[in-house]
Amino acid sequence: MHVDMDAFFAAIEQRDHAEYRNKPVIVGGLSNRGVVSTASYEARQFGVFSAMSMAEARKRCPDGIFVSTNHHHYSDVSRQIFNIFADFAPSIEPLSLDEAFMDVSGMEKLVQDWREYALKLKKRVENEIGLVASVGIAPNKFLAKLASDLEKPNGLVIIQKENAKNLIKDLPIRSLWGVGKKTAVQLQALGFYTVGQIATAELGFLVQHFGNLAYRLLELANGRDDREVETDRLTQSIGNEITFDQDLLNRTQVEKELLALAEKVGWRLRTEGYAARTITIKIRFASFATITRSQTLLEATNFDEDIYRTAVKLYKKCAITEKIRLLGITGNQLSLNEQFNLFEEDAKKKSLYGTLDQLKGRFGEKIITKAKLLNSKD
Repeated sequence: MHVDMDAFFAAIEQRDHAEYRNKPVIVGGLSNRGVVSTASYEARQFGVFSAMSMAEARKRCPDGIFVSTNHHHYSDVSRQIFNIFADFAPSIEPLSLDEAFMDVSGMEKLVQDWREYALKLKKRVENEIGLVASVGIAPNKFLAKLASDLEKPNGLVIIQKENAKNLIKDLPIRSLWGVGKKTAVQLQALGFYTVGQIATAELGFLVQHFGNLAYRLLELANGRDDREVETDRLTQSIGNEITFDQDLLNRTQVEKELLALAEKVGWRLRTEGYAARTITIKIRFASFATITRSQTLLEATNFDEDIYRTAVKLYKKCAITEKIRLLGITGNQLSLNEQFNLFEEDAKKKSLYGTLDQLKGRFGEKIITKAKLLNSKD
């Protein structure tokens, strides 16, 4: 089974705010250079979709309700949903906050009707969480994920092994995992527009043009996927980035923005129970040229000041010759929070951050911040 929440961030906002319901809600970075994280289905009718620039979203849907991302709250809701998932399958592989694979193989004696089973899961999510999920059931991960998307929102599709090839043959090539914009253009140039056309292609011809990817394309196009559900899959990285309305050149401004980002990344790491061994900064210049710089620490951390200190050190090593359009900080090489060692000084920091996090959890992320991040209007 593949379960995917419908318009997750926007749906949470509509659930929590009665005045948002049945209206176009757009969640993401609110500056004109920000990006849409999630658009409600009402907003999608105006042509607003995830990853679109916020400036374009405002043009297409000027009367939309624009909401800043509240990642901490969405993570809390996600945990509640995954607690329900755990009652329906012994093995779960999270893909993101709002979707997961659930291995239900071997449960045939317990489940007489898979449609009824999926409906029961959907009903529990709706009754207990107040949100709607789409479910796909199929013999493998690729087909299950595909199935969950076929009748969104509030979908439920079951693909049987015997009818899989026939069901997917007319779907566009972008339906295949691994086929992004660039690969799609290459395939179309060779005359491939549907999944079925790839399924009947000569392997040698595909290998000639796509190398090892050809084997994967042919397998998926024929409805075959032998990957198992990975129950021990961990989050790979946690980060935040910001695109500025006005490009930055002043070093003081840059360091202030890095401090704000470090505070957000530290908060997210602690909230999700992780510490990061490697800190990476991302800088995009006015010319759209982009660089990243990383440093691996002796000990994993989720303390704001450690993240900030490392980010500033990395920034100072960069040759900055033009204005900065975007800054980002990411924590990589994650380990579970309890796995990293604490000296006495670090234990004091952990106690301090525990108090700060309780405040943020109760009153919102903006209830307390660094003095340096305050401005005159604050």
